[in-house]
Amino acid sequence: MSKVKVAILGGSGYTAVELLKILVRHPHAEVVAATSRQDEHIADLHPGLLGRIDLRCEPFNPDALKAKGVQLAFACLPHGNSMESIPPLLDRGIRVVDLSADYRLRDVTVYEEWYKEKHQDPANLAHAVYGLPEVYGDAINSAKLIANPGCYPQSAILGLAPLAANGLIDLNAIIVDSKSGVSGAGRTPKLTTHFPECNESVSAYAVGTHRHTPEIEQALSDVAGKPVSVIFTPHLIPMDRGILSTCYAPLTRPATDAELTHLYREYYAGKPFVRVRTTPPATKDTTGTNFLDVCVKVVRGRAVVVAAEDNLVRGASGVAVQNFNRMYGFDERTGLL
Repeated sequence: MSKVKVAILGGSGYTAVELLKILVRHPHAEVVAATSRQDEHIADLHPGLLGRIDLRCEPFNPDALKAKGVQLAFACLPHGNSMESIPPLLDRGIRVVDLSADYRLRDVTVYEEWYKEKHQDPANLAHAVYGLPEVYGDAINSAKLIANPGCYPQSAILGLAPLAANGLIDLNAIIVDSKSGVSGAGRTPKLTTHFPECNESVSAYAVGTHRHTPEIEQALSDVAGKPVSVIFTPHLIPMDRGILSTCYAPLTRPATDAELTHLYREYYAGKPFVRVRTTPPATKDTTGTNFLDVCVKVVRGRAVVVAAEDNLVRGASGVAVQNFNRMYGFDERTGLL
């Protein structure tokens, strides 16, 4: 069976290097191009790939990618840049998994409200599929454009989906308290992620204004079949990688830990990357993997859900490959276990 030829757009960042680490061992993928404004060899940008891939970054050129036989592109670009680069790829028959936020929110008005800029590609937004396999799996298989989900939203959506789907929580009283490692801010240096600024310190940010809020609400509303409102507060933790989210929601009827754990295990049966546990997970339990670990408890009439994931793998590059596998009919676990 011939391999699927893929390209990485934006080859210098953290999500790109995690993708490359997965794809170089994927039996059905061949990375034939990587684009970047930096004219450097991939191994110079990411020394951990030395001897594993012989590729030099090149300027973005849709015709050149098509000429190389690229069938799918992983877009590891900042929001705003993706919606400029993706249309010419789709026009040339190249499928795309976009790791930015540009195609996640179906409503252009909501996107422009939260991202404070005009959406440049509403035509393709209309047929983009949100790439959370555990919720939108069947739609992913035939999609031409996948909007890869955000790192924080996955922990909240998958953490709460079984409760929302079964009407067991108050959909207007959900609180999501999340902590993330510094790599979640990307590779570009910033004052807030400068070592002396963030080391030995924990800080909340974007309180009430974080752009992942409408993404969480959109997916949970799909699951519940009615509108969902969430208070989402992210925190920066002085560690390299990992996300831990604790979600709180009043129950609509009495329940026990054992009952809800059973419900979660039924809901995620056949979903290989969600591990339902009876004890709260830690970020190190999922480091370097595509697993999302989740535990649910009942505390004073409320559901308390703790979810952990690796923000660079499950939160970005790993789930992107999970989507790729579904798009080409491969076992969902290929290259990820």
